Amino acid sequence: MKKLWLVGITVLVLMGCSAQLEDYAGVKPELKLEQFFNGELVAYGMVQDYSNRVNQRFKVDMVGTWTGNEGVLDETFYYDDGSTSKRIWYISKTAEGHYLGRADDVIGSAAGKVAGNTLNWVYDLELKLDGEPFVITLDDWLYLIDENNMINRTEMRKFGIPVGEITIYIGKK
Repeated sequence: MKKLWLVGITVLVLMGCSAQLEDYAGVKPELKLEQFFNGELVAYGMVQDYSNRVNQRFKVDMVGTWTGNEGVLDETFYYDDGSTSKRIWYISKTAEGHYLGRADDVIGSAAGKVAGNTLNWVYDLELKLDGEPFVITLDDWLYLIDENNMINRTEMRKFGIPVGEITIYIGKK
């Protein structure tokens, strides 16, 4: 019983140590998706499994366009195994610092909020695994480094259990 109590306290302490979006309020430069994701961008990234083993590397060519509070981010992925894929995000700015994103493989919408230089949005993504649909939850954190560079870190979960991570560098061309 004493061990169970100790494990419970440890979990609570670790949960309290997690960064919150509000921790980035006031951090400069201020992130505005309609400014950063406007024009041509290039990204490089990797996918790691639950054991931190890199199992996929990729490059992404992106083109973002905005009209008022509505944006389109057209992404073409080039994977290290020679395969390619496409995702088109339709992004709406719903209020200052609040965004909704939709894409064909996103179930529902990605609801995001910005604080300072950081955006966090959580959404469900449908992948194909051996030809069958497989849904994972992505906890996506985008950190604006400067006006031309961003780092994106994403935790992937299935049934609430971490199953991998994605790390992406995004830069303006």
